Amino acid sequence: MDNFLLILYAILPIILIILLGYFLKRIKLFDDNFLKNANKLIFKILLPIYLGMNIYKIESLNKIDYKIVLFSFLISLVIFGVGLIAVIIFVKDKRQKGVILQASFRSNYSIIGIPLAVALGGEGSVQIVAVISAVAIPTFNVLAVISLSVFSNNKISIKKILIDIVKNPLVIGIFCGVVVLVFRTYVFKNADFWIRDNLSFLYNTFDMVGMLTTAFSLIVLGGAFKFGSIKSSYFQITLGTVLRLIIAPVICFVFYFLLIRWGVLDNEPYNTVALIPLVSTPVAVSSAIMAKEMDSDSDLANSLVVYTSLFSVITIFSLCMILKSMGAF
Repeated sequence: MDNFLLILYAILPIILIILLGYFLKRIKLFDDNFLKNANKLIFKILLPIYLGMNIYKIESLNKIDYKIVLFSFLISLVIFGVGLIAVIIFVKDKRQKGVILQASFRSNYSIIGIPLAVALGGEGSVQIVAVISAVAIPTFNVLAVISLSVFSNNKISIKKILIDIVKNPLVIGIFCGVVVLVFRTYVFKNADFWIRDNLSFLYNTFDMVGMLTTAFSLIVLGGAFKFGSIKSSYFQITLGTVLRLIIAPVICFVFYFLLIRWGVLDNEPYNTVALIPLVSTPVAVSSAIMAKEMDSDSDLANSLVVYTSLFSVITIFSLCMILKSMGAF
């Protein structure tokens, strides 16, 4: 019962904020135009600062567990491979293959990852989540472009893919945080937090923007929900939802516990907490935007965002209960 209440109280605030966003949209406190501009603000300004600041706050690169970071990268590739096999076998429509493949691995780690990890593991989990995000978010973006390009009628441009990655605001924010962290660790070894200590007004500005990001992003996520008919795409939505919310977590944690048993990975609760949102959170909202831009089935992509968000309430709770009962965190 204690575990049940612990997990419930950790997840409920996130769910309630998302529901608040949906309610505010329903009572017309904001409209589609507001949501469109809010998404741009989140993607181009708030999230880059938020992610960059969380990496900046890491004391040193020497304190990072690189094995779990490498594992998060490799398991994303494994999930991508499983998703690729699934869409080749089960999906006929070419414009839907890339959308479902993208849904299989592309979690909403940038928005839900840190708040969920903090709720489950406390502030001590923030640093490992920030470092994993530095690897996971660029990986998700690269794999997403590959997913949608492979099954597109348009010619694949490696140059355009690389330019899009470099210009991605989230990647830029993460890169800035990593650069400062590298300088602090290897160049100015005696420096602690120079910006925080000597330019406190600048540090506090970025920090306040970062604190705004989570709640605002969740509200906008809730406001973006649109429940449409699923009759024509019932199988595709089911397949994408199962891949994202069930298959991905199972693959991740089977390998994770095997590697712990074999002594390859450390049995560290913070690592477990950081992996939960990586593989169990719903499909990223940006996946639908990218699907539309790359001439894939954007309606299916939108449906997958909505229905994975809905059912993730059950699957995340169940996963956390199982892992908590195992003593994994």
